[in-house]
Amino acid sequence: MQRFLFGVLTLICFLTVIDSTQAENWPQWRGPSGDGIVGETALPIAWSEQTGVKWKCPLPQWGDSTPAIWGDAVFVTSCVDEQTLTLLRVNKQTGKIEWTREVGEATAKRVKVLRKLPDMRRHQQFHNSHNMASPSPTIDGEIVIAHFGNGDLAAYDFQGRQLWKRNLQEDHGDYTIWWGHANSPVLYGDLVISVCMQDSCADLVGEVSPSYVVAHDKRTGEQKWKTMRMTTATREHCDGYTTPILRNHGERSELIVMGGQMLDAYNPMTGKQLWHLPELEGNRVIPNPVVADGLIIATQGMRQPMLAIRPSGEAKLSRQDIVWSFDQGISDSPSPVVWDDLVIFVSNNGIIRCLDLHTGTEYWKERLAGEYRASLIAADGKVYLVNTDGLATVVSASKQYDHLSENQLDDQTFASPAVSDGEIFIRGRKSLYCLSN
Repeated sequence: MQRFLFGVLTLICFLTVIDSTQAENWPQWRGPSGDGIVGETALPIAWSEQTGVKWKCPLPQWGDSTPAIWGDAVFVTSCVDEQTLTLLRVNKQTGKIEWTREVGEATAKRVKVLRKLPDMRRHQQFHNSHNMASPSPTIDGEIVIAHFGNGDLAAYDFQGRQLWKRNLQEDHGDYTIWWGHANSPVLYGDLVISVCMQDSCADLVGEVSPSYVVAHDKRTGEQKWKTMRMTTATREHCDGYTTPILRNHGERSELIVMGGQMLDAYNPMTGKQLWHLPELEGNRVIPNPVVADGLIIATQGMRQPMLAIRPSGEAKLSRQDIVWSFDQGISDSPSPVVWDDLVIFVSNNGIIRCLDLHTGTEYWKERLAGEYRASLIAADGKVYLVNTDGLATVVSASKQYDHLSENQLDDQTFASPAVSDGEIFIRGRKSLYCLSN
C-alpha cells in the first residue's frame, strides 16, 4: 500500500512539473524574461504546410509584432489597409479570432526618399519592411497593453473592453525616429513602461526632439514618471528600436535600455537613471540587449561591434566595464540569444555565429539560407531561426555546429516567434501559425 501511494504521489509530482513546464505564458516581446529563452521542452523541430500545423489563422492585413499569449488567449496587432490599427484576440486551441478592436488610425507615411531635408527629419516615415503594427502587445493575465507606431497606447481587458487610451505623440511631441517607431512596452508591477529614442534634431534650427522613458499606471493610464534620455548622438545615430529589458542586480531591479549610442539603466519604479555607458560607436540600434551571468550583451547598431558589459558601479561607466568586443558579421536586426555559456546570433544575410559568453571567442560560424529580421529563440538546447521567406532552421546550442532541421511555411515572416504550452507560434504577413507535436 505504501509503495502504491508513493507511486501515485510521484506520478502527481511528475505531472505537475510537466504541466508547469508546458503551460508557460509568453507575455511580451521575446517572452517571459525578454531575452528569447524558453523554459519549455519537447517543442517541435519539424513542420511544413502539410504537417505539424495545429492551425493556421488568416490575419487582417499585416504587422511585424510578436503574439502575446496567456492561457488560451493569443493577442496580435495588425495594420489594416495601411490605415486601421487593430488588436485581435485569437483562441489558442482553435485558431479562431474571438474579437477584434479598432484602436486607432495610421498617420505616418512610407519612406520614399532619403531623410536629408530638415523638414523630413521632423516627422517619422516608415521603412517598407514594417508598419505601425510593429510594437508587440504585453499582457499580465488581466490587462492587454497595445502600442502602435502612431503613438497610441491603450489598455484592454481580456474581454475586449477598453480601459484607457492615450497617445504618446500628443503627450510628448511628434516622433522623429527615421524609419518608424517600433519599440514595445514592458510591464513592471502596476506600471507600463515605454521608450522613445529618436533624432534629437539638435543640429537644426528650432526646438529639439527629446528621447525619453515614460511610465503609466497600467489600470488607469495615468503618467507616473518620465525621464528625459538625451545623449551625445546626432541625426540617425540617436535612433533606437529596442525594447527595455529588466535584470536583477543584487536586491534591486534595473531597467536596461540600449540606443542613441548609449547603454543605461533605470529604477523601474521611479525612473531615476542608475548608471550609463555613453559615447558608444554605431548608428541606430535594432537588436535588443540580453542579460546573462552578470553580463549585458549589447549590439551597437549598423554592424558595429557586439559588446559584453559588466557594470561596475553607479553613475557613468567607462571602457573598463567592457569585458569583450566582437566585430565580425554583427546582426543589424535580429536579437541574439544566450544559452548556457554561448552567445548565438545571425546577421541579416544569414551568417550564424556562436561565441563564448565570457570571452567572446568564436566557436563556429555557418551560412543559412535567406535574409533574417526576426529575433532568435532558444529552448531545450536548441536555437530557432526564421528567415523572411518562412523558412525556419533549428540548430543545437552547442560548441559544435549541429544542423537539426529546416522547415518551410508559405508566408513572409518578419515577426519573431513565440512559444506557449509546448507549441510555437509564428506570425506571417498573411497568417498566424500554431505549430505542435
